[in-house]
Amino acid sequence: MIYPKHIPQIIKPFGKHLCFDIPNENNQIYLTFDDGPHPEITLWTLDLLEKFEAKATFFLIGENAIRYPEILVRIKNEGHAIGNHTMKHISGWKTSNRDYLDQVHDCNSLIKSDLFRPPYGQITHSQSVELKDDYKIIMWSDLSADFDPKVSVDECFHHATHKVKTGSIIVFHDSEKAWPRLEKALPRCLEYYKGQSFNMSPIGF
Repeated sequence: MIYPKHIPQIIKPFGKHLCFDIPNENNQIYLTFDDGPHPEITLWTLDLLEKFEAKATFFLIGENAIRYPEILVRIKNEGHAIGNHTMKHISGWKTSNRDYLDQVHDCNSLIKSDLFRPPYGQITHSQSVELKDDYKIIMWSDLSADFDPKVSVDECFHHATHKVKTGSIIVFHDSEKAWPRLEKALPRCLEYYKGQSFNMSPIGF
């Protein structure tokens, strides 16, 4: 499986409507979790974040938000941010613009957020142009690769820490596919970030 674990600087000018990091002067980094809410894994994640006094941003699939509305409420009540991850986790590269935009807007009717992350990071230029006025399109600087069964826990930890700096946006997944790695890697990552005196903050503009 080939995917960019760290976004090369040379790519960023070609995605001018996309956000790859959020520079700041407060030593803030931005933990993000995709594909929830999940009735067990998201709750475990929230408990762990509370233990480390960390805040994060959860990019939710609309269908999952319909199934578990009480988790959506808890995410908000605990000071985390939420974002849109389409209704059914579809690829912009494989979907017509009309269908893609409908999926984004249908999801937003449920979660009401101006943050959007394209599933798989796959979005066309024309789709980003259509969305840019209503949403901040959030990509990432560091991908943990926790969803990949070929990645070890140690590798997941390495991907999520070794290039992190102030302003980094780091991707994890609160999903069953990622769980075998997330369960062991995320606590280690949070220990590392805390030891580096990073402020783990929700995304907000």
